[in-house]
Amino acid sequence: MNKIKEKSFKASFGGISAALSLIIMAILGSFQSMTYAAPVICGFFIAFAVIEFNSKFAFALYLAVSVLALAVVPNKEAVVFYALFFGFYPILKGFIESRTKGAVSWIIKYVIFNIAIIIAYLICSKLLNIPYDEVGFLGKFTLLFLWGSGNVAFLIYDIAFTRVVTLYIYKWQKYVKRLLK
Repeated sequence: MNKIKEKSFKASFGGISAALSLIIMAILGSFQSMTYAAPVICGFFIAFAVIEFNSKFAFALYLAVSVLALAVVPNKEAVVFYALFFGFYPILKGFIESRTKGAVSWIIKYVIFNIAIIIAYLICSKLLNIPYDEVGFLGKFTLLFLWGSGNVAFLIYDIAFTRVVTLYIYKWQKYVKRLLK
């Protein structure tokens, strides 16, 4: 691919990815049940940017979407979870897995996940006034339940994430490149 086509592909890929991320977070984020799904889905665009270009470009895309989402997406909880974890994790995941293996890799990923979730909880509960501790029938055990189920969900997310990225590389990548030529 020559330089002009490469720059055009990069610009169109970044613009479409950012626009789709904002649309997905705005529409899906308006449904309470999709508050966490929207940032997860948008994180895949970051992973695809890492694959197509590099981590630097993906990080710039992540920052752009985070700032724009803060301005235009009504569901600030979805934006917080995107900005603090699901947006940058696709960049970190490849970096962690390329330098560590097995249990060490999982420990690092879980530490990052839990730190991000604690910060997101503090921001959402203190700044956005979302009352997590009053949610549900579990009373004072609600936060513990949410934390535990979040860690189980992270395991499923990480495995599914790897499979979707693999599917992208082997099945969808050629169509994306053809579409954005």
